[in-house]
Amino acid sequence: MEHRQLGRSGLRVSRMALGTMTWGRDTDADEAATQLMAFTEAGGTLVDTADVYVEGESERILGGLLGEVVPRDELVITTKAVARRNEGPFGGGASRAALLGALDGSLRRLGVDHIDLWQLHAWDQSVPLEETLATLDTAVTSGKVRYVGISNYSGWQLGTAATTQRAVAGRAPLISAQVEYSLLERGVEREVVPAAAHHGLGLLPWAPLGRGVLTGKYRNGNTPPDSRGASAHLAGYVEQHRTDRASRIVQAVSTAADGLGTSALCVALAWVRDRPGVVAPVVGARDTNQLLGSLVAEELTLPPAIRAALDDVSAVELAYPERPMG
Repeated sequence: MEHRQLGRSGLRVSRMALGTMTWGRDTDADEAATQLMAFTEAGGTLVDTADVYVEGESERILGGLLGEVVPRDELVITTKAVARRNEGPFGGGASRAALLGALDGSLRRLGVDHIDLWQLHAWDQSVPLEETLATLDTAVTSGKVRYVGISNYSGWQLGTAATTQRAVAGRAPLISAQVEYSLLERGVEREVVPAAAHHGLGLLPWAPLGRGVLTGKYRNGNTPPDSRGASAHLAGYVEQHRTDRASRIVQAVSTAADGLGTSALCVALAWVRDRPGVVAPVVGARDTNQLLGSLVAEELTLPPAIRAALDDVSAVELAYPERPMG
């Protein structure tokens, strides 16, 4: 697997990340171990989790596999904080107390002494930004965190945070922005993508397969019984992308896949992987067979004509001021 620089930093990561959102719920520890082995054997290094995934169980499972399945120093571990973990006074949010408590919890569940990339899971308007960013710097200077980034920020939020962080000499800069980005979700191209490029943050797309819809499994109104769309806890998550527009894009992806002799999954993943600013899509899989299907995309580079056709069918409308004045 190829590797890329993450933002304007010295950190190099595989150009695909292994997502662990369902580890501990849909994916048990044994299956997670098999996935992690397959991923690292293919050259993957970047593994993504968060403190709220399955109430911390995702981090616990990953931590239990470090050393037993894969040496700790062969992985770049990224986790996230801010999302609400419990109703206690420090059970979520971006305050100094909540963040440092969340960091200690992640370190404990993972069984490590440092996090390679620690990301703010969301913007918290109730906390002064300076307090939040100063806490990121504290985490880095303490040695508990190596690099810091953000997730699910809008363009103005990203720009404000990156500028504020760089305004103080010696502060650890933001190097990554994790956002939903796929052929079905291109809204980030209006402001987030250009803001990230301007400030030197590498993009880590989550849901690069359109929450599974781009694989074609939901075509013609079908909902496979073993899919996330049939799951009580993820059906709503998938339903957002089951639209008429999505159907047209899925048809285009399937046509491209047929012409290239590959899968719709590979076409959709290769498309987002090679978008400007993207470093590594985060791919989550229910089982190892699904993951192996994603890893095949490493061998695919879309021909310019197919890429242009997919760009056209999935294009988002730009309005003033995102669209340059003519």
